[in-house]
Amino acid sequence: MAVRVLLHQLDADLPAPSQGSPGDAGWDLRARNGAVIDPGERVLIPTGIAIALPPGFVALVHPRSGLAWKNGLTLVNAPGTVDAGYRGEISVIAMNADPRAPITIARGDRIAQLVVQRVEDVEWVPVEFLPSSERSDGGFGSSGVH
Repeated sequence: MAVRVLLHQLDADLPAPSQGSPGDAGWDLRARNGAVIDPGERVLIPTGIAIALPPGFVALVHPRSGLAWKNGLTLVNAPGTVDAGYRGEISVIAMNADPRAPITIARGDRIAQLVVQRVEDVEWVPVEFLPSSERSDGGFGSSGVH
């Protein structure tokens, strides 16, 4: 069953978020404004939409893999978090990771994708010790690279 997300299109000339193919997890977000992003630079790009998620859901803003691979466009805070209570315009913090070439974003370009997911409530339970596990407290590469 589809989750109902209220959509306010702040820019009627831009298309609503859409999937590249039926069943895709991400919904494409488009640039409301154009931008030129120099190597190493980051810019805030508005998308022209605001949403109202139902309680218990979050929208996560992910980079688009094709732009990352071909142009070096990434998102500084990937994934960006859109909480259920946020009602402002969704914007993308884009960064040019290419060391040499600027990236040109045109108005209407697909710049990121939005994934809507359920969020579980958490009850934090203070304890003196955590149960053991095979990994224990090993982190940051402790499982090896294969």
